[in-house]
Amino acid sequence: MSAESIGVAVSEELFAEVQPGIRICYQTFGDPSGEPLLLVMGLGGPMTWWNPELCVMLAERGFFVVRFDNRDIGRSSRMTGRVTMPQIIAAYFGFRVDAPYSIADLAADGFGLLDHLGIERAHVYGMSMGGMVAQTMAIERPERVLSLVSMMSTTGSKRVGWQHPVIFPQFLKPSRNEEEYVESAVRMWRLIGSPAYPAGIEETRARARATYRRGIDAGVTRQTMAVLTQPDRTEALGTLRMPVTVIHSLGDKMVDVSGGRATSMAIPGAKLLLVDGMGHDLPHALWDTVARAIRATADRV
Repeated sequence: MSAESIGVAVSEELFAEVQPGIRICYQTFGDPSGEPLLLVMGLGGPMTWWNPELCVMLAERGFFVVRFDNRDIGRSSRMTGRVTMPQIIAAYFGFRVDAPYSIADLAADGFGLLDHLGIERAHVYGMSMGGMVAQTMAIERPERVLSLVSMMSTTGSKRVGWQHPVIFPQFLKPSRNEEEYVESAVRMWRLIGSPAYPAGIEETRARARATYRRGIDAGVTRQTMAVLTQPDRTEALGTLRMPVTVIHSLGDKMVDVSGGRATSMAIPGAKLLLVDGMGHDLPHALWDTVARAIRATADRV
């Protein structure tokens, strides 16, 4: 299936200055008169991790879909600030460490992109780190978030959403070149991929190679620090009144399912969708499930 074959409009990759000195690469799917839907990707993930076919599926459901590269990944601006492994380890164990930027800064980028597009209010769907950003957008500017879908994410509390012990050591093995990055990605997806819907090794390698060539560097460590130093949003989530759906895997090793459960419990009226057989990824077989959940959440506005 291609966007052209079913008549869904797809823009070229475009750029927006969302804050002074910060240029974000983005792309849209669907009719601009549709309901705006901002897709926020997770740690180290460019916008291409939102599969174009999924974006088309969402556009067919009446959304004007916007996907983008977060700062420090893909074709968006690179920030400054060196992050060392001792700093990452210290932040991981809860010690106070200054990060180059915060989850709130990433949320501000999202609002800046909406401003550039002339969109006052949007549905927001975030995955993993993107869920943290989406939650923050809803907390800080609730009048601009029509509905929220937070997937495979957590509240920021250290008591929930923890990583399986096998995961963190992978972050301590920096990749020096493309081949090391590809093989690292294969090892990681073997750990966190969906057991019931496994991706093929060659498919995983191809995606990793495309990600590396699109642009991946030390910026991922700055994103990591934003995640590790995020605040506990539990109390603030209790102020949200827009429709919210929380999606989480029962077998997520990157962000334990307790993070999703805590998120849904913190938000009045939030719906919780737990998916068996899914890991910390979004396999093709579950796209329709997720698209239906996003549409149902938007219909509650």
